[in-house]
Amino acid sequence: MKYHVKDLKLAKIGKKRIEWASKDMPVLKLIKKRFEKQKPLKGIRMSACLHITAETANLARTLKAGGADVVLCASNPLSTQDDVAASLVKDFKIPVFAIKGEDNKTYYSHIKAAISHKPNVTMDDGADLVSAIIKQHPELHNAIYGSMEETTTGVIRLRAMEKDGVLRFPIIAVNDAATKNLFDNRYGTGQSTIDGIIRATDILLAGKNFVIAGYGWCGRGVAMRAKGMGANVFVTEVNPIKAIEAQMDGMQVVTMSQAAPIGDVFCTLTGNINVIRAEHFKKMKDGAIVCNSGHFNVEIDIPALKKLAKKINRNVRNFVDEYILPDGRSIFLLAEGRLINLSAAEGHPACVMDMSFSTQALTTVFCVKNKGKLSPKVYDVPQNIEKQVATLKLKSMGITIDKLTPQQKEYLSSWQEGT
Repeated sequence: MKYHVKDLKLAKIGKKRIEWASKDMPVLKLIKKRFEKQKPLKGIRMSACLHITAETANLARTLKAGGADVVLCASNPLSTQDDVAASLVKDFKIPVFAIKGEDNKTYYSHIKAAISHKPNVTMDDGADLVSAIIKQHPELHNAIYGSMEETTTGVIRLRAMEKDGVLRFPIIAVNDAATKNLFDNRYGTGQSTIDGIIRATDILLAGKNFVIAGYGWCGRGVAMRAKGMGANVFVTEVNPIKAIEAQMDGMQVVTMSQAAPIGDVFCTLTGNINVIRAEHFKKMKDGAIVCNSGHFNVEIDIPALKKLAKKINRNVRNFVDEYILPDGRSIFLLAEGRLINLSAAEGHPACVMDMSFSTQALTTVFCVKNKGKLSPKVYDVPQNIEKQVATLKLKSMGITIDKLTPQQKEYLSSWQEGT
């Protein structure tokens, strides 16, 4: 078995972490048991480019239990948990190509290794794997039944591919599923981003001016958590509807130019490029902390910050670099502008990933069952999968809900009765 991880001796710690996460993923556990009996993915080669965390490990184990031949690579150079990667290889015999802190050359060599598996189904978190296949491996296009995309940035890229007519196989936008973005993006990103910032800096958020760029589900989640910890939350937006929502949620809506001189902590969650630029760095106060919780490290214009700085002190704390400007002010960049919640913390809690990855697993089966029936477009997750995952999650939480009576069903499906 080919693999590339940091150190197999870390496997013992990694296995404990995987098993701990599994305890808080009851829905995925139920699906795994079903997969072990039914083997819905038997004979399917899968390549998954995801964050290599304990939660992802449990998804990979579930896919393997269903009969899939799974290979994993990292979707971010700083998000890999090396002990988890080691355990997947040693204890669960799942090939992994991922090392925390890998350089760009190694990162893309790992994607190449996943592609060499010649997958029938792919799974992405950011669309790097699909992009590489589309651009460089036309010989694989017809062999791929479809792909699942886990994050907002990836869905944006894939819809752009569809628009440009270059998509060659169907994509299921798992990120857009309610069982994913309403919970994973909002509560998972919200908690884990704050966790990453505090682990990296050890700052007190109460009383700080916390600036959030983007008020999508991820931005909402971070804003909610920061406000709950006593921060003064400012939101920047380009979407007027989301801006109104932020204001009515009790946040202060400003432009980034207005926020730059007053912010203590800045966090980007937009999926777009150069949200914080040179003109903003020039206005920031001494000691400003800047980080990103969007998928790629392009939301902060790091080249511009490097150009402005007269000196850079690396690793003044773990995952903290100090950029000293000519006038003596310091700006602290966290995790090299990469995902702060996965770089400096452990990513989303297992409980919320339970739904996302259960949706991933069931959507994979849908993709396989519909081989050859789907056009090369971006599709939503089928509603029956959403309902199934939500129902199982409620059951695992010990929650029961009401059911419509026959009369209520009839009323909702008719138009005759009015006022």
